Amino acid sequence: MSQDNLIKFQCTVCKKFNYYSRKNKKKLSEHKINPNKHCKWCKKHTPHKEVKK
Repeated sequence: MSQDNLIKFQCTVCKKFNYYSRKNKKKLSEHKINPNKHCKWCKKHTPHKEVKK
């Protein structure tokens, strides 16, 4: 993956970094992504927030 398009997702409950993804920065520059993902440390689906790399 290209490093300039790479974003990290952090669990809002336990604060661990779980997922990496890509985002088109030209189209979604000011929008943050906040999906619900499975956290293997919390062992349940929790909200994750986008964090700068």
